[in-house]
Amino acid sequence: MRKTVVSACAAALLAASASTAFAAANPFEDVPADHWSYDAVAQLAADGVIEGYGDGTYRGGQEITRFEMAQMIARAMTKNASGVDKAMLDKLAAEFADELNSLGVRVAALEKKVDNVTWTGQVRYRYRVEPEIDEHKSTRYTHQYLTLRLEPTMKVNDHWSGHARIDYNSNMNTAANTPLSTPPMTTNKRHEDTDIEYNGMRVERIWAEGDYGKLNIKLGKLPYTSNIDEGMMYDANVAGGQITFGNKVKATITAGRAKRFDGELGIDPDESRNGDQGDTGSYQAIEIYNDRADKWTWGLAYHRWANKDTLKEDTNAEHLNIYEVALGYKFNKNLRMHGAYSWTNDPDFDAPDIHDDPPDNTGNQPIFGHSKRSWSIELDYKKANPADKGSWGAFVAYRSLGHYSTIAPIYDTIYNGRRGTELGVSYVFLKNLMGTVKYFRGQKMPDDNDGKDTMERDSVFFGELNFFF
Repeated sequence: MRKTVVSACAAALLAASASTAFAAANPFEDVPADHWSYDAVAQLAADGVIEGYGDGTYRGGQEITRFEMAQMIARAMTKNASGVDKAMLDKLAAEFADELNSLGVRVAALEKKVDNVTWTGQVRYRYRVEPEIDEHKSTRYTHQYLTLRLEPTMKVNDHWSGHARIDYNSNMNTAANTPLSTPPMTTNKRHEDTDIEYNGMRVERIWAEGDYGKLNIKLGKLPYTSNIDEGMMYDANVAGGQITFGNKVKATITAGRAKRFDGELGIDPDESRNGDQGDTGSYQAIEIYNDRADKWTWGLAYHRWANKDTLKEDTNAEHLNIYEVALGYKFNKNLRMHGAYSWTNDPDFDAPDIHDDPPDNTGNQPIFGHSKRSWSIELDYKKANPADKGSWGAFVAYRSLGHYSTIAPIYDTIYNGRRGTELGVSYVFLKNLMGTVKYFRGQKMPDDNDGKDTMERDSVFFGELNFFF
């Protein structure tokens, strides 16, 4: 049955592509001049749509596979088809979408030929439980958020495209719209306590991207996840520009404005990642790393974040210079270990808070060493693929994230000023329907020795359900 469909589609493609007969020489010796497909095959061969089997034959009487048919469609889609040809190609592309995806032409050919604007996205439910310690009493809070995310891609020409991300969020605890796409820390519950109804829809990102093979350029309010550490250092927006170049060894250079958060200082990491809280500063970074598909992976990076007003007020420093190294190893196709280590020499002392009433004069305390170092080591087993029903993946990690040696980490359950164990598992229940659960257990780390801060226990449970489209 499948071969019959393939044969029928092949015939339709050939017939529709040959809008007018012509007397071009047929390059395939096994297609006779009196055969019904002679003109169509000759036309497609002249256009470079089909190339036969490389031995001077077309083998027109032979049943072809779906994969072979997809190769023909992929080549045909690179032509400027119109009218009947384009309508037929669109139908064939829909029929052979899976095979075209496996050929890697989904974006390069299918989407840019069918329409200049394509849409992807997700509907996501998130659930989070975490403690809040107030006057030595621990209370656990539950947060639930629902997100609709739309991500359009707009083709400009063969090299440039426009991109955006539009989020619409709702707090499931209060039924109020909110600009947050993830629940806030319990140290800052104003979004649940306030009577203000937030506008839940906003354009979170918008950027232009140029792709020239070994050179990639991004300009605008763009997404950036640090490459060498898979997000330990940074996973948020950058308002500026980014250039990535290289082949087996690559370099990524980023510059612009970016937000930093610190959980110990009461700045909400989830809000900071989504543009609501945190301190905005000047940010520059350079990463050098090898191909992520290699058995051994390595990387070096330098990050600089500066805000001479708020950072100096909090820490008696005007900037953070952060250095980083990373290493990974693939044992086999299912098992991989990777880790990263970062450090900074800034700041040396904590600054007094002159805004307190009465003023806090306990500043100029030495900054603990663990606040100026961050590291993570993670073991991954398999990986869930939303397009593959039944696929799953799991990980276990130990992380220690200093206050001043990371900027906006990617993790859902641990943020600056924490250390401990994180583990998680993802499972694809149905195609494009994936669930994830994560759990963190560890400690909060004070940033200086003022005689008051002690290590406090900390734990977070996180779950989400994603519907991709």
